[in-house]
Amino acid sequence: MDNVTAVVFPGMGPMPFSDVGRFMLRDPIAGRLVAEADDVLGYPLLDRYSTTEGDYSEYAQVAFLINCLALARWAEERFDLAPVACAGPSFGGKTAAAYAGCLPFGEAVLMTARLARLMEEYFATEHADVVTHSFARAPRERLEELLAELDGRGEWHDLACHVDDDFFMVSLRADVLAWFEGRLRTMGALPLYTMRPPMHSALFAPLRARAEAEVIGPLEFADPALPVVSDHDGSLITTGAGVRSLLLDGFVRAMRWPAVVDTLKELGVTRMCVAGPDGLFGRVKRTTRNFEVLAATPKLALRPAAV
Repeated sequence: MDNVTAVVFPGMGPMPFSDVGRFMLRDPIAGRLVAEADDVLGYPLLDRYSTTEGDYSEYAQVAFLINCLALARWAEERFDLAPVACAGPSFGGKTAAAYAGCLPFGEAVLMTARLARLMEEYFATEHADVVTHSFARAPRERLEELLAELDGRGEWHDLACHVDDDFFMVSLRADVLAWFEGRLRTMGALPLYTMRPPMHSALFAPLRARAEAEVIGPLEFADPALPVVSDHDGSLITTGAGVRSLLLDGFVRAMRWPAVVDTLKELGVTRMCVAGPDGLFGRVKRTTRNFEVLAATPKLALRPAAV
């Protein structure tokens, strides 16, 4: 039986220029995309990316988009891919929209840059007391007990990401974080990292409204050339309007990776190509126990092909 493949674009994590700069300078596909991005942005992307601090700067976000798209094209040739669907959890949704042909590359670059600027402006004045914290080794039933404790204390919280059976991200007030981490350790869980600004909460409805009015609303989204799997509920999206809503809803709805995995299994997918710098989605148990994972990373793409 032939392998049935899906392409997944990972959510964005810290991606220093030192980790990907060589790939962006040497890979011909990445080079062409960088040149096009320079034209539409009106500045030299790599110069600004290499000298600007911050894991989620405008320049880092556009560079991540470029790397993921270039690596997907590289993987198509290296692994002889003919994907039946694609998905892009969290930040990866922008890349999936471009890969599936919903937006021309130049428009995807401008959208990414403008959304980065909008988010920086928004969170400079709003929700300064909210963070998103990730943690592992927390079975869902134990997490529910801990969230009930937060409710009992009258503390606001929101589930931002469900990554694996015992891997979650929760948004909460920063002044509760130390207590929350302590309770996680008491139950045997492993606190990982804290994101500022936070993400994926109904609390950010005003940000969604601004993103629609100022950035995404005016764009024309074509129907995707292959189905896009929603990272919110696992639904198959086959219209441009649906992809537009998916990107906008990413501001206010939780990312649920198990729902993506379930849908890909229903489609008969046996291989998952994770295209881009990734330390998460291609490694969690929900992924590895259900698919053969093909990692398309900058480091691998620069290795000479085996003869």
